[in-house]
Amino acid sequence: MKPHRTGEGRLDRLRDELRRFAAERDWDQFHTPKNLAMALAGEAGEVIEHFQWLTPEQSAKLDVATRNEVAEELADVLLYLVRLADVLEIDLAGAAVRKMAINAVRYPVDKARGRADKHDRL
Repeated sequence: MKPHRTGEGRLDRLRDELRRFAAERDWDQFHTPKNLAMALAGEAGEVIEHFQWLTPEQSAKLDVATRNEVAEELADVLLYLVRLADVLEIDLAGAAVRKMAINAVRYPVDKARGRADKHDRL
């Protein structure tokens, strides 16, 4: 996979499509940060529902129908996340890159490899 250097990326195009989609339906009035955050949480809950009560092994081997349902719910999560970031004027890709740099410091390979501990317990 090639790193994204400059120019408009897929996340930017998705953001622009979401802007257009909402504007065409006059939904900007409803797309407040509060409403979008709540919708995002609700959709994340719908992802979780598919895994509730499954063993770790079952969760890793979903049947095709369930996997497709999870894909749609993950898409909903992504769409609300991108829309929320846009409304708040947050560069989501940039924020993710910055967060990865923070996590690299918090979870140095020599201490974190093979461990699931939180950074303050390494």
